[in-house]
Amino acid sequence: MAHFSSEDEAQLQSMLRQLLHSVKEKITGAPSLECAEEILLHLEETDENFHNYEFVKYLRQYIYSTLGAMIEEEMEKCTSDQNEAEGPGYDTLVQHVTKVTQESKEYKEMMHSLKNVMMVVVESLINKFEEDQIRNKEIQKKTVKEKCSNYCTDNCSDSDSSFNQSYKFSQGKLQLILDQLDPGQPKEVRLEAMQTLCSAPPSDVLNCENWTTLCEKLTVSLADPDPAFNDRILKFYAQTFTLSPLHMTKEIYTSLARHLELYFLSGENHIPTLLTGVDVTHPNVIRLLKKVRLLNEYQKEVPSFWIHHPEMYMEEIVGSTLSLLSIKHDQSLLVSQKILDPIFFLALLDVKAVWFKKWMHAYYSRTVVLQLLEKKYKSLITTSVQQCVQYLESCENMRSDENLIRPKHCGNKQKTFYSGQELQYIYFVHSLCLLGRLLIYTQGRKLFPVKLKNRKDPVSLTDLLVLFTRLIYYSPSCPKMALTAHAEDYSPASLVTEVLRILCDQKESATECLFKSTVIDAFLEPIHNLMKETEAAPNYSEIALIHIADVLARIASVEEGLFLLLYGENMNSSQDENPTGAHLIAQFSKKLLDEDISIFSGSELLPVVKGAFISVCRQMYSTCEGLQTSLLSERIPTPVEGSDSISSVSQESQNIMAWEENLLDDLLNFAATPKGLLLLQKTGAINDCVTFMFNRHAKKLQVSRHKKFGYGVMVTQVASTAAGAVALRNSGFINAHVTELWSILECGRDDVRVTYPKSTPVDPIDQSCQKSFLALVNLLSYPAVYELIGNQDIPNKSEYSLREVPTCIIDIIDRLIILNSEAKIQSLFNYEQSHIFGLRLLSILCCDLDTLLLLESQYQVSAMLLNAQEENILEIAGGHRDFVIDGLSVERNHVLVRINLIGGPLERILPPRTLQKGNDPYPWPMFSSFPLPNCYISEVTKKVDPKEDDDTGKLLSPFKISDKQAEWIENCRVQFCQTMKTKPSVINGAVLAELLEKFVLNLTENPSDCYFPTVEYKATEANVKNESLSSVQQLGIKMTVRYGKFLNLLKDGAENDLTLVLKHSERFLKQQQTTIKSSLRCLQGRYPGHDWFVSSLFLIMLGDKEKTLNFLQKFSKLLTSAFLWLPRLHISKYLPTDISESGIHPIYFCGAHHIEMLLKTEVPLVFSAFHMSGFASSQICQQWITQCFWNYLDWIEICHYIATCVLLGPDYQIYICISILKHLQQDILKHTQSQDLQIFLKEEPLHGFRVSDYFEYMENLEQNYRPMLLQDMKSIRVQST
Repeated sequence: MAHFSSEDEAQLQSMLRQLLHSVKEKITGAPSLECAEEILLHLEETDENFHNYEFVKYLRQYIYSTLGAMIEEEMEKCTSDQNEAEGPGYDTLVQHVTKVTQESKEYKEMMHSLKNVMMVVVESLINKFEEDQIRNKEIQKKTVKEKCSNYCTDNCSDSDSSFNQSYKFSQGKLQLILDQLDPGQPKEVRLEAMQTLCSAPPSDVLNCENWTTLCEKLTVSLADPDPAFNDRILKFYAQTFTLSPLHMTKEIYTSLARHLELYFLSGENHIPTLLTGVDVTHPNVIRLLKKVRLLNEYQKEVPSFWIHHPEMYMEEIVGSTLSLLSIKHDQSLLVSQKILDPIFFLALLDVKAVWFKKWMHAYYSRTVVLQLLEKKYKSLITTSVQQCVQYLESCENMRSDENLIRPKHCGNKQKTFYSGQELQYIYFVHSLCLLGRLLIYTQGRKLFPVKLKNRKDPVSLTDLLVLFTRLIYYSPSCPKMALTAHAEDYSPASLVTEVLRILCDQKESATECLFKSTVIDAFLEPIHNLMKETEAAPNYSEIALIHIADVLARIASVEEGLFLLLYGENMNSSQDENPTGAHLIAQFSKKLLDEDISIFSGSELLPVVKGAFISVCRQMYSTCEGLQTSLLSERIPTPVEGSDSISSVSQESQNIMAWEENLLDDLLNFAATPKGLLLLQKTGAINDCVTFMFNRHAKKLQVSRHKKFGYGVMVTQVASTAAGAVALRNSGFINAHVTELWSILECGRDDVRVTYPKSTPVDPIDQSCQKSFLALVNLLSYPAVYELIGNQDIPNKSEYSLREVPTCIIDIIDRLIILNSEAKIQSLFNYEQSHIFGLRLLSILCCDLDTLLLLESQYQVSAMLLNAQEENILEIAGGHRDFVIDGLSVERNHVLVRINLIGGPLERILPPRTLQKGNDPYPWPMFSSFPLPNCYISEVTKKVDPKEDDDTGKLLSPFKISDKQAEWIENCRVQFCQTMKTKPSVINGAVLAELLEKFVLNLTENPSDCYFPTVEYKATEANVKNESLSSVQQLGIKMTVRYGKFLNLLKDGAENDLTLVLKHSERFLKQQQTTIKSSLRCLQGRYPGHDWFVSSLFLIMLGDKEKTLNFLQKFSKLLTSAFLWLPRLHISKYLPTDISESGIHPIYFCGAHHIEMLLKTEVPLVFSAFHMSGFASSQICQQWITQCFWNYLDWIEICHYIATCVLLGPDYQIYICISILKHLQQDILKHTQSQDLQIFLKEEPLHGFRVSDYFEYMENLEQNYRPMLLQDMKSIRVQST
């Protein structure tokens, strides 16, 4: 820029002028100079054309030519430094180069030169602007002297001439205009006066003392019949609305509203009637519509800025508007002779009452509007309700009259005439939208009830909602293609549905308006009539039913609405003469799917109607209570039963793919609950549904428009079953998840340019991997683990390519957990981080004891960990050996202790995973061989209370067998409950064993108390001695014996006795099993896990094998055995074949299902926490129950759990789980917030929980839920038969 020529200056001036012209509107709209500067400073963020301006291009080129070489040199230097060292120490390379550049000499010189040049350019522009101003003044003077009539007629008021007139416009000038506007003046003079007024700056007009007089004069002048003069006045009004402050536009608006009010109240004007209709080409109508349109445009714009001004301005605007709209002409006239009121014309221009919607949006204006409506203008609400009532009555009286339909669509042709019927319909639409907006707000709903003429009772809020509902199905049918023909649908059904949708979305409005039995009955009326095939049934259109289903689905998606549909207001969930809404919807959906409704036979919209009502059903059956109380026998199988007939219909339509996806989506929602998942499994469509879920999950789509959360809970439910895990694997879900995990853990994201090394993770599981880690935890329940890795070896390759990415769970175990070769270690980029990830996963997996035994039996994980610890020992001086303490050795030490010690929170001590401050950061001893150091074994001391014998005698004395067996059983239960509440510690050891033996013996002698038939078992010890147990069972025996000896319950030789007990047990249950043809690994023969109930019972019986076996044979007759003793029903002949083939145990589809259902009612915060975490309470409860709470409760609490369930009934198993979750509520909420709920529940024992502490609570649960729970538990044998 050293050679800055005049041509360069002219070019820069042109560029700068172009930029300023482009941003002129933004700058002139700024309230202050500081705001204008802010706009310019942030222009790049707000102007999408910023980089296209020539001035910007010029600056970019100039900067590049001056600093480009230096910037490139600095970037190359930084890049080379990063390769050799840690880099510049800045967050990014860009920040560093920018800082160096700004501090350079070249940059400062460039800025100085650029500033000097721009000062010259800007000064030249200012000088040129002043010259133009002077020249324009001279031209304007000549124009005024010659009284030339060719004033600027352009609608824009920002021209130079308008600007310059501000120097001439004065008080005298305004007075002259006032005189010229007098009605006695000639037409030309008045036109010229208005033209002068239009050309004057609004600020100058406002500042004149005669402004108020001018407003009055303009109000009078608006009544002038001359159209040209009227147009000039309206032009002035429009300019004032656009350019003037609110206190000026307020006066203009109120004057226009006052003029219209006088116009309608005057009997001299020819206002159209309903009989004549409105011809919008008539001059009088044109003038009137122009005024109303101007009013309406301002109504829609003013809410954006009136909050910045005193409230009285807004009150005047709102008041003048409501006053105008409340005008009603003589009501005694016939409807056809009625003169049109102002609201008809406003509705003609703003059919959906957008002005009212904007006024009600903000609290500031809404308060004023509602206060004025309540105090002065309630008639406006009354007439709106009256219009809706009249329209409904006309619909009911003239249903066959097609002329009643909304204004017909005219294509591209502009409509010029509106008949009386069309005007009535337009007013009805306007009223409907106004009332719909009013009902959203609490104060708006308080305006009801309203009193109507010719109606005895006032119209309440409920009455209005029933009216809206009836409008959906009583209004005339619209064309079949109305759903897709036009973007704007003005049919009554769609308009009412839109209003009801908004009400559904607001909890308060939905509760007050929709969640009423009267309103629900109105929705169900057409369904009921169609089911009963009444005379009214043929009049219901498919589109009306689709709209009704849409609203019902939204109602069912909210807890309060679902409750009303399921139970009604009288808590009636039974299927009787008056079924609840849920039952009726279920029955109707079945008839639709069976195509058993004759009036819809062959309808093109029938598939859409089916889909709409299935969507309502899915909102119910995706919840536990909905699935429990609805008509399962009629409803659940319907999508599959109807799929054949549906496909034949859909094959003839163009929407077959959409219909199939809709069905899959609806079926998939069964997987939201344990029982629903069983039903989905029985349909045979689980693989297709899970594939569909995977496709939606991959696109990060939510479950449905009514659900706030994604597929986390559903995936967890599916992964809790064997068939679900197989479906997840076959769909590609597990493959995709493992691949994504590996890319995050080992590779990093491909789309991120790495300019410096990643920071070393502080947490054992880096935040970037946390989500993938939790997803794996959710997936790997024992049923899933057994299906995915059971009887499979790990690859253990001699070499692993760096590009070899794991694709399955076996690969994850091989590459991240069992790192038993140098090849595996070398294949990891982040060995320590990745291996810690694997060890953490192993730790959680081994919390499920069946998973632990499977991993130990197949992969010898303990030996692998001990070997790794051995390799982590250093030889130090003096022949001593010591462990290297690092993240991996600490993690391995924790896992080794966890998997080799059994016990509850007080029975074992787990070493921490963190180091301590001080000289000894890790005081816990490490080991590389067994046995474990004693410091990890809790001190179990037997403190014999001298009163214990007396207590035992007192306890058992009431349990003496009496003549009346039933009385003894009941007395035994009462005494047990009292003991548990007062001194639970005595329910232990020999006392407990004797109590259980006597109770079961007496209970099973009564046939009515036996659920399963008696099975003769005559196998001897010699018969079973040569039979073998699975490797999992064998390891489980060793674990049980270790635990029993630790508790001082077993003696030497107990291992052989327990082995015999398990062999006899397996042989005994095999007699009651059936043959199942299934590809599931868990159904191929024996029970896949260890029998934890038999092991627990063996310890309770103090290792007495005879007592244990005798007890099991009697206990197997009771219903409780089905839920406490899981192998009892493994491929059992007592279960329906389809349930046995599903591989889903009743403990899941019945027990865990009811746990979720009760949890929602009893501990709603915990229920919500599970959903927010994407985890299912059913999975963790299934794990607790399967292993009889081993490792989660201390032994005495396990005894109390078993005793409670045996003596008081199987439903107490559910109550205990609810009590545990209630006990953990604060911890669950805390870990939900920290996003590690799954880890907490699986790893942590149940600290502080005692069964006896919650006995009273469980008794209350029994009173409320026992009949329902026992009925469902007893139905497992006969279900779906």
